[in-house]
Amino acid sequence: MSLEQLYQGPLVVDIAIAFITLESLLLWGFHKFTGRGLALADCVLTILSGACLMLALRCALTPEGWPGMALFLIAAGIAHGADLRSRWRDKT
Repeated sequence: MSLEQLYQGPLVVDIAIAFITLESLLLWGFHKFTGRGLALADCVLTILSGACLMLALRCALTPEGWPGMALFLIAAGIAHGADLRSRWRDKT
């Protein structure tokens, strides 16, 4: 598989999703064991929104993937809205 083929297919998105998952686990573990850094509860909606966008991209790169793409874009929007709402409440 060439680099061009990698970037034109869904595998590159799978790799990015794996990194998002690893990053989330590392954030959780670091906070759990040291008490420092970001608590997962503080960034879970941001992570979820980003993951949904990556899944929508993955669907867009596959044939007949538009229903999944629409579903994941809606989920990303809901997660983003919930994240904004929770942050807005924290500031007031």
